[in-house]
Amino acid sequence: MPAHSTIERARELAAEAFGWDELRSGQEDAITALAEGRDALCVMPTAYGKSAIYQVAGMLVAGQTVVVSPLLALQADQMAGIADAPDAPAAVAVNSAQSDSRNEDAWRSLAVGESEFIFLAPEQLAKAEVVERLRNSDVSLFVVDEAHCVSAWGHDFRPDYLRLGTIIERLGHPVTLALTATGAPPVREEIVERLGMREPLVLTRGFDRPNLWLGVTRHESEDDKREAVIDQVQELPKPGLVYVATRRAAEEYAQALAERGLRAAAYHAGLPAKERTRVHEAFLDDEIDVVAATSAFGMGIDKPNVRFVLHAAVTESLDSYYQEIGRAGRDGEPATIELHYRLEDLGLRRFFAAKHPDATVVRSIITALHTAERPVRNTDLAKAVDANPRKVSGLVGLLHDAAVVQRARGGIRLASGFDGTAADAARLADEQAQMRERIDESRIEMMRGYAETSGCRRQYLLGYFGERLDEPCGRCDSCDAGTSEAADAIADDPYPVQSRVRHVEWGEGVVMSTEDDRITVFFESEGYKVLAREAIAQNDLLTTL
Repeated sequence: MPAHSTIERARELAAEAFGWDELRSGQEDAITALAEGRDALCVMPTAYGKSAIYQVAGMLVAGQTVVVSPLLALQADQMAGIADAPDAPAAVAVNSAQSDSRNEDAWRSLAVGESEFIFLAPEQLAKAEVVERLRNSDVSLFVVDEAHCVSAWGHDFRPDYLRLGTIIERLGHPVTLALTATGAPPVREEIVERLGMREPLVLTRGFDRPNLWLGVTRHESEDDKREAVIDQVQELPKPGLVYVATRRAAEEYAQALAERGLRAAAYHAGLPAKERTRVHEAFLDDEIDVVAATSAFGMGIDKPNVRFVLHAAVTESLDSYYQEIGRAGRDGEPATIELHYRLEDLGLRRFFAAKHPDATVVRSIITALHTAERPVRNTDLAKAVDANPRKVSGLVGLLHDAAVVQRARGGIRLASGFDGTAADAARLADEQAQMRERIDESRIEMMRGYAETSGCRRQYLLGYFGERLDEPCGRCDSCDAGTSEAADAIADDPYPVQSRVRHVEWGEGVVMSTEDDRITVFFESEGYKVLAREAIAQNDLLTTL
């Protein structure tokens, strides 16, 4: 089908099935690629309409659509959107929260062609019977929502996502769509690699949110910071969010805000599921003025009228910061974004970033694989070494990156090129962990750069995601203070944004942002590095590729 015919048909389906008057250009580009059999990675902000891409493409491509989504709340929202559409095809879900009979009804509906979409959590795909049922279905489109979870360098890495590339291959590599609201170029590259995507169309749209005012306030003491956050919350239009680093802080802020007469609640992973659900729903229904939350309060929040997002502590990266501030102002109206910052907060983030593999479990994994006659599934491997399955998945990810193990049909096996001992494997896994730690450290430094820059914060933030804003935004505290300066384009810049370079010591990298006197480069083994142009020239540090 010619491209223009595909677009016209897509527009017709969008109107007839979902009642949409139009599709955005990025949506149309992705739908066209998928309809033509090409994989696609779409990095678009929340509320841009990423789900519309697979909903329309699923109807254009013959066969059924698998949607992998990490949270039941997300699945419920997406299914509700389909169910509320005037003439959209049916959608079902299979998950642990449903009864066995309801899950069986879903599989039956899929088998007889009554349903177009099936929603699954990544944990479901660890089950051999689930994969086999999908193999017996006519899966033509495989969608990975929140795809940054597949990247160890992303801000919300989840080991359960690591198996998805293997699952896609076992299903005969149906056309694959990866969706995420945030992802710097290195994260995008890893998503493509981990999912085994074949020459995908990579689309990035809409990182700039002009209606968000960006600010940072630096504090000397924790008490001063807490008081400033509480005072600001009291003054700002409601509702809003306050993000904190720990569960204890969430409880303390919620209590302090309640004492000021606000309808406040805490949200963190340590709360009972029913309480988390209550807070989530009450916030969506405008029954709560402010939620003090850890990063656990995240995916699944689609509330248009959030008027502020304050951070009482730095995040571990600008990826996660952008994701969290993106929950404000989705209605297009002005919203306030403020980071309350102490230099000492970075120490806590460095503590969270330091993760070293359990050498004993690594050695046990290698021993189990040595004696196995065939590939071993992750759940069986976890039982064999008497360890938590998620922990084992994470270690397998390190071992895979170290070329110690490889994924094969049916599970994990030792890589054909690895002939070392279990101790060698533990050492290689630790080296991989140290590399990731260096990258995490560099991401924290980028976060500090955002907090401490006197230049336009929006220019800094967009530069991190590989987008250039030539003029100061006029909507941040630096611009208000007059300290921002125009980033005049450098004529014939030898290191343009997104170009690939090689460093004499750190190897290949990607230019992330450029300024008159420096450039920022992401190196796969070292993370983000800021290099002075003068030093580059004097020491011949970089060559372009």
